[in-house]
Amino acid sequence: MEITTVGAVVGLVITIALIIKKIEAAYAMMVGALIGGLVGGAGLVNSVNYMIAGAQEMMPTIIRVLASGVLAGTLIKSGAATKIAEEIILVMGERRALLAIALSAMILTSVGVFVDVAVITVAPIAISVGNKLGYSKAALLIALVGGGKSGNTFSPNPNTIVAAENFDVSLSSVMVAGFIPGLVGLAVTVLIAAYIHKKRKLEDHEFIEDDKDVVTVNLPSIVGAITAPVVVIILLMLKPIFGLEVDPLVALPAGGLIGMVAMKKSKEMREYLSFGLKKMMPVGILLVGTGAIAGIIKASQLQYDLIALVEIIRLPEFLLAPISGILMSAATASCSAASAIASSTFASTITKAVSPLAGAAMVHAGANVFGTLPQGSFFHISANSVNMNLADRMKLLPADSLVGFAIAVTSTIIYGLIL
Repeated sequence: MEITTVGAVVGLVITIALIIKKIEAAYAMMVGALIGGLVGGAGLVNSVNYMIAGAQEMMPTIIRVLASGVLAGTLIKSGAATKIAEEIILVMGERRALLAIALSAMILTSVGVFVDVAVITVAPIAISVGNKLGYSKAALLIALVGGGKSGNTFSPNPNTIVAAENFDVSLSSVMVAGFIPGLVGLAVTVLIAAYIHKKRKLEDHEFIEDDKDVVTVNLPSIVGAITAPVVVIILLMLKPIFGLEVDPLVALPAGGLIGMVAMKKSKEMREYLSFGLKKMMPVGILLVGTGAIAGIIKASQLQYDLIALVEIIRLPEFLLAPISGILMSAATASCSAASAIASSTFASTITKAVSPLAGAAMVHAGANVFGTLPQGSFFHISANSVNMNLADRMKLLPADSLVGFAIAVTSTIIYGLIL
């Protein structure tokens, strides 16, 4: 039994509406999935079965995401993330302030810090620099958000993990595939931020209160701070270099634990593990809801109708990869959820036109485009990071979406046309 396209679309629309109404995203996706299945003609029993099957397919990803909490907890609670950001800005200097801010957010995200946490971590430093040099909040925020998006394209974060999982390719290969698109995203970010700086009048600045999760005192040395991400990168790169595969389930927590030892923070292990798990639990729960609605979409005619639409307007078949990621990011305003839904639903179809790695890279790049829409949490977190009101934050949506489009277009050119 298949669910109609109308049912799948109704489920997505209801999900978006509930998220905008501030209903917890996981519950919104479950409700949307159930109603979508019923409207699509599956009946109550079959709708529930599709939802459960979809959630079950997410379990390997959820386990890896929870394991990544060891790395995240270490980087954030030890002050390593803050130290890395400070060092980058110090080395780059005031003349390259916008580049330094964007680069800091990019690097923190790329080594496994969640993009919203990376923005919160760098924001106080960015505002301090901005106050000295006269940068507006708009320019600073674009540098932060664009840098975070750019780093997200080649990070060991849940969005990359789930894309690799569903296309059955290694996490390291998806990370490498996102590197050049990420650099293009960084360049576009700096250009847009510089343009905004020239066009917008300087606003009144307020120092934000330190986020309670961001450590600003007793920071480790820079060598100790980079140990955890360096170990993770080395372990993940063993497969493409030497053919020795180390699963992210091992590599991510191993990097975190070795980082604790390098920073002489072993006594704080329980605190870091607890913090990291708490940070990842909401993501794990979100992925359960994501799996539920993905199960409905996967069992529907939507994917076939999208393919038919691509054929009717004579688009190359490989464009289904970035388009599906972009559409799902617009629906969920979450890169992780978009990667999960698009990759689990369309992977088998996409791989008929391109290689699994190319499909994973393009879907993931597309999923980064609309991750800052108002129905998602990142929109509000990013606004609060620089004390910006929501009306002004809305005005910047075209700019940070343009960064995402630059990433998606670059990935599509490389993996859809060239390779």
